[in-house]
Amino acid sequence: MKRINRHYLVRNFHQAKWDEPVIFELSRKGERGVRIPEAEEEVKAVAGDVMAALPTGLQRKTPPVLPEMAQPRVLRHYMRLSQETLGGDVNIEIGQGTCTVKYNPKINDRLASLPEMAALHPEQPVETVQGILQIMHETDLMMREISGMDRFTFQTASGSQAAFAMASLIKAWHRHTGEDQQRDEIITTVFSHPSDAACPAIKGYKIITIFPDEEGYPDYEAFKAAVSERTAGFICANPEDTGIYNKRIKAFTDLVHEKGGLCGYDQANANGLLGITRAREAGFDMCFFNLHKTFGTPHGCGGPGSGALGVTKELESFLPAPLIDFDGENYLLNHDVPNSIGRVRSFHGVAQVVLKAYAWMRSLGAEGLYEVAKVSVLNNNYLFRKLLEIEGIDSPYDPSKQRVEQVRYTLKKLTDDTGVTTGDIQRRMLDFGLHYWTSHHPYYVPEPATLEPTETPSREELDEYIATLAHVVRECYENPELVKTAPHNSVIHQVDESGMDDPKEWAITWRSYLRKTGAS
Repeated sequence: MKRINRHYLVRNFHQAKWDEPVIFELSRKGERGVRIPEAEEEVKAVAGDVMAALPTGLQRKTPPVLPEMAQPRVLRHYMRLSQETLGGDVNIEIGQGTCTVKYNPKINDRLASLPEMAALHPEQPVETVQGILQIMHETDLMMREISGMDRFTFQTASGSQAAFAMASLIKAWHRHTGEDQQRDEIITTVFSHPSDAACPAIKGYKIITIFPDEEGYPDYEAFKAAVSERTAGFICANPEDTGIYNKRIKAFTDLVHEKGGLCGYDQANANGLLGITRAREAGFDMCFFNLHKTFGTPHGCGGPGSGALGVTKELESFLPAPLIDFDGENYLLNHDVPNSIGRVRSFHGVAQVVLKAYAWMRSLGAEGLYEVAKVSVLNNNYLFRKLLEIEGIDSPYDPSKQRVEQVRYTLKKLTDDTGVTTGDIQRRMLDFGLHYWTSHHPYYVPEPATLEPTETPSREELDEYIATLAHVVRECYENPELVKTAPHNSVIHQVDESGMDDPKEWAITWRSYLRKTGAS
């Protein structure tokens, strides 16, 4: 029997592959998971005609088209799908730069699924939900300490929605001061998250994008020239998605304030800053954190999450209503927010996400949050130095400078040498059960890779990721076709992406698929 070399860091991986149909294709007419018995005559007599109590407009004319399946087949279907999915509970999750995919404690998931939480309804009388209101209020207080802001809302469900809310706050503020028509420009930086430009653009703003100087910092002179009486606001990430922290950020926010604009801080990349820097001292009027990234709750493929949005006292009256107040005895929903931008989503935010973040912060305490930042930066810079030793991998701007919680690398030399692209490497890493992310589009860094280890992985796990990426790079030089045709051990092989830009080829629901294929 051949002995397995457990000291070899490149993992032998082969993902489960099921030719699993869509659940609607598995449906069998008349099959049931649970057969609900008919109500007894005594119950019918008491209940009466239940359907007649429903308004006509709420009564279905036909039953909903739902899959009809027995329980074991439902279980097998979703178990098979889970086996075809990579994630932080299955593999070492390092390769999702800008998304801070860290370990989410399972005890916090249990807390959020307690019957007391699962049975809550946002329209319950406020006196019956004092517990969750207390948790949301106390999470607000912790967010204030971390950021220096004066009030938070958890209504926004994501970072992008929080960026949209910040743009809305800027709009409402200038409308309130009578300068809305004059101030029609928002400044951002090219390596901030694309939502920091897209959201104010939706609000009708002209977007001015600042590119970096030769050192990788936002160009101060270009920024200075861009700020004017037309400037409504400045929205940026810091550190940017390159991992470079703009140490002169206060000079940028001061310039905007001198011209009467507001400053919004995208803190999606805050994992390496907890307990080290705060939005207030950097001169920002508002900021948001992603609880579903930095604060130990699941990323959730874009939701459910929470873009916790905080503002200074001057902007508090513009926040989405209701706010949660505490009068010393009871927690209250305050709908009297005179300049409110209105709701940005239903109700008060995702309560379970806030609970998980609350539990995560309480378990760590202030010193623990500071430790998170230190280990995150240490892990990232260890990864950074080791990857720069691999042929073909480089970083834009001065590699001697420390990065914060992530790095956007460039593999341009490797592509020039071998013809293998960063997208090819992304697919090949799947063959080892590891994730690797490239970048937002367009690629301002050629052939990019954006990796963010967070505080979660140990040195041994970082070494496994480094060894695997080094192995794939060797393959690029020795057998490039193997990498170009990857993945080989994953759920699927390469797919035809020619229809990705053609909406006529899209089918985002089963009904639209049936309609577009003529099978309905």
